[in-house]
Amino acid sequence: MRHLPYFCRGEVVRGFGRGSKQLGIPTANFPEHVVDNLPADVSTGIYYGWASVGDGDVHKMVVSIGWNPYYKNTKKSIETHIMHTFKEDFYGEILSVAIVGYLRPEKNFDSLESLISAIQGDIEEAKKQLDLPEHLKVKEDNFFQHPKSKIMNGH
Repeated sequence: MRHLPYFCRGEVVRGFGRGSKQLGIPTANFPEHVVDNLPADVSTGIYYGWASVGDGDVHKMVVSIGWNPYYKNTKKSIETHIMHTFKEDFYGEILSVAIVGYLRPEKNFDSLESLISAIQGDIEEAKKQLDLPEHLKVKEDNFFQHPKSKIMNGH
C-alpha cells in the first residue's frame, strides 16, 4: 500500500463468527461497501495500526485484508483485531481504523493451530512496531478526535 497511513471507518457488522469462537481472537468486521471502497493499490495481507470504537480510546490493532484462504472465503473482507478486551460486543458501533504498516502477505495454513500461531506472531510484531515513534504519532491523529461520520475511506 503506497499511501500509509490509510484511514477508514464504518459500522461494525457481524462476520463469520470465527474470530472469537474458533480462533480465540475476536475481530470487528466492516460491511462490504467499506471493503469495496479500498484503493486499488491495497494488496491483501496482514497490516497493523490503530483503532477506536465509537468515541472510545485508541488501541493497537492488526487487520486482515483479503480472502482468508484457510476458510476459502468468496468475498474479500477487512477483519480488525483490536488489542483490548471489551466488556461486550459492539455491533452497530462505528469502527475507526488507521493502518500504518504491513506485516505479511495473506497465505493458507495446514491447520487451525498454525493459523492461530501465525496470528499470535502478527500481534506480537504489531505491538513492537506500533511502539516506534513514527507509528505512535498516528494514534494522536485528528482522525480519532473528530465527530464520527458513518463512512470514510482514504485520508
